[in-house]
Parts: sequence; structure tokens; C-alpha cells
Amino acid sequence: MTVTALDPRTALVVIDLQAGIVAAPTEPYSGAEVVARSVELADAFRARGLPVVLVRVSFAADGADAVPGRTEAGGAGGPRPEGWDVVVDELAGHPGDITVTKRNWGAFHGTGLDVQLRRRGVTQIVLTGIATSIGVESTARAAHEHGYHVTLATDAMTDMTIEAHRGSVERIFPRLGETGTTREILELLARTHD
Repeated sequence: MTVTALDPRTALVVIDLQAGIVAAPTEPYSGAEVVARSVELADAFRARGLPVVLVRVSFAADGADAVPGRTEAGGAGGPRPEGWDVVVDELAGHPGDITVTKRNWGAFHGTGLDVQLRRRGVTQIVLTGIATSIGVESTARAAHEHGYHVTLATDAMTDMTIEAHRGSVERIFPRLGETGTTREILELLARTHD
């Protein structure tokens, strides 16, 4: 199904398009493709005076603020290279953008994202980023639970495996909001916000 509506106050929320994540091997799209499509959307949102939120994940050098708890997969652990958490140049450097630093998979828990959106009257978010089944899906779930209309730009997100990406896009996202391609979202944005 394609996206049917964009509210007057819709924000673009870009998940984890930062140096250390964009460089990882991903499927079905490369990090560069996701960045390029996210840039297209960000430029269109900015041109219409709509909020753009750049979410990045980062942790203290000693890992003290990382999510605790035992998992079968184990923790990410270990020090990260300098600059791994810096938002990619293609998206950075726009003074009107909102930057959110998260310590969890989702962008809502433990951050000021909800407050930032509500103070701007935002009722809908369009999501892009990496990884589809982790940061994007976690943020989509929380946005839905917070009462936002959720739109997912399915060709402006990617994952570590095609199966993980498809699982979110085909099974989870239709229960959380509407899906569409970057082109479909841009066309709807032009029709409803110009």
C-alpha cells in the first residue's frame, strides 16, 4: 500500500545515518543509496519549512550509558573508532534541523524527541534510516504508541540482511503506519504542501 496522506505538520525523522553505520554492508540498499534518498526528502521538507530530525546513536567511551542486560547475541562492546557517531556530511550542517542523540534502539526512549515534535505541533513522522528492523522499527513502534501518524520510506532504509528488512516492511510496518517509496512521498508532499 502506498502512503495516502501527510499532515500539515509532518516531520522527517532520519535514523542513524552516521559514519560508522552507513559504512556497514547492508541489504537491499547500500548506505549511500539510503543517504541519497534521505537527503532528497530532507531537502524537500526543509524547503517547505517542515522539521527535519537527525537521530544518531552514541555512547560514553566507557560504555556506562549503553543499554544493560544479557542477550543471546551479546553486546556490541568494545571501543568505537573516533567519529563513528558523526552524522554524514550530506545531511549535516543545516542549522534549523533538530539533532537527537539516543542510547537505545529507538529514538523516543530517554531522549527529548517527543517534546521536540509536540512543541512544533507535529502529528506525523516520515521515517528513514539504518537499520530497518532495529532503529527504524523501534522508533516506528514508539511513534505509533505515542499517537503519531507514521509513514515509512521503504526505499530510504536498509538492514544487515534482506530478510530482516523484508520482515519489518512486509509484516510490522503495515500495522504501525503507511509505507511508500521516496518518490511517492515526495509527490504527495508536493501536492499537499505547495
